[in-house]
Amino acid sequence: MPRSISYREELIESIKDPLEAAPYIEACLEEGDPEVLRLALEDVTEAHRRTSKLSDRAQLLYEECDRMLSEKKAEEIYCLNALLNELGFQLAVTAKETQASSEIGNGYSGDAL
Repeated sequence: MPRSISYREELIESIKDPLEAAPYIEACLEEGDPEVLRLALEDVTEAHRRTSKLSDRAQLLYEECDRMLSEKKAEEIYCLNALLNELGFQLAVTAKETQASSEIGNGYSGDAL
């Protein structure tokens, strides 16, 4: 009898593709719930970890975001989202064009969160 694949395993497999991961993160961000966003970032980070595309810098940034979201300090993210919404804009998550040819996290040039 064939073994079934768990939902999470199937999700992790699908979001290894940045074109699948981007709308997943975006949809979770739109939920407005820090726990939903935290879990989505955990899933995407795990997917990239499994493909060996997770840089040390990306791992550190993930840990910082996870800590912020789990400590209920996500007001800044959702405040920005609410302001942009009131001004007629929205946040969007898209895959970088060069993502397929570079390691995740290498292009980050900003300060730590």
